[in-house]
Amino acid sequence: MPPNSGCFAMDPSLHIFGFLSIMPCLKQPTHFQSLILLQWPLSYLAMFWILQPLLIYLLFTSLWPLPVLYFIWFFLDWKTPEQGGRHSAWVRNWCAWTHLKNYFPITILKTKDLSPKHNYLMGVHPHGILTFGAFCNFCTEATGFSKIFPGITPHLATLSWFFKIPLVREYLMAKGVCSVSQPAIDYLLSHGTGNLVGIVVGGVGEALQSVPNTTTLILQKRKGFVRTALQHGAHLVPTFTFGETEVYEQVLFHKDSWMYKFQSCFRSIFGFYFCIFYGRGFCQGSNGLLPYSLPIITVVGEPLPLPKIEKPSPEVVDKYHALYMDALCKLFDQHKTQYGCSATQKLLFV
Repeated sequence: MPPNSGCFAMDPSLHIFGFLSIMPCLKQPTHFQSLILLQWPLSYLAMFWILQPLLIYLLFTSLWPLPVLYFIWFFLDWKTPEQGGRHSAWVRNWCAWTHLKNYFPITILKTKDLSPKHNYLMGVHPHGILTFGAFCNFCTEATGFSKIFPGITPHLATLSWFFKIPLVREYLMAKGVCSVSQPAIDYLLSHGTGNLVGIVVGGVGEALQSVPNTTTLILQKRKGFVRTALQHGAHLVPTFTFGETEVYEQVLFHKDSWMYKFQSCFRSIFGFYFCIFYGRGFCQGSNGLLPYSLPIITVVGEPLPLPKIEKPSPEVVDKYHALYMDALCKLFDQHKTQYGCSATQKLLFV
């Protein structure tokens, strides 16, 4: 059973004002930073709707050898996404990611060292709308991951079918994104050491519940990632990203509404979510698709060592799943008041 994953934008609530009150004075993002931030999601749309049609068009021109050579490469390289992918230090160090980081800003906090002698399976919580924190911290070097965790190679897992799309797959692999399929996770956890695989455990269901001031995680029945970690003896690493759910407002629909049924149908067909959300516009005080420029802080917890058990029993999986949830709760409780949550706020697992 494969690990669970998800994916891949008024007036702020009182909680947002509370969050801001304990943080340093924030600057209004520049238009340049806003454009750089939009570049991230729009680049995928450009590849899908502009570059791919261009490849097809070139087949009927004198430049036809170029797309033919690429498609030959595409099929010869078909298995690479499930065999460790192909990191590109150049792409991960683009200055665009630094501007994206500074827009919010985004930071990463280490609580314990990760030894390069082990492999790690990391739970990423919560999903949020676009998982800005996980992307910036683990798919780029904007927050200095390689310096903070030397010897560790990060991978962030997403839906497998993204790697079947020409050009998009190359871009994803260059940033360290990997397939969430079982063969891909197994490969990374069994070939060498120092690999860290991040899984957004709550997936699309959690994204559809992402609204400010919520700490509800879909985790109670998500045990596939624990089973996989046991099979490889990988250490489990809990993480929590404070501020991830604060940067967008989302329109939630009642379960009996036709819109909710459409969202469920869309999810079952395409594997990812369709939701209506909004943030700020380019002009101060306006609404739009830009996220609010609120701090996003990813806290990486202490790794939980697991024994290597080729065929773990349900009881063993339940035991370590409970230990993981307990570690995640402790991580949240230790840092919640520092990053905008009240002292009485608790994580709720569903």
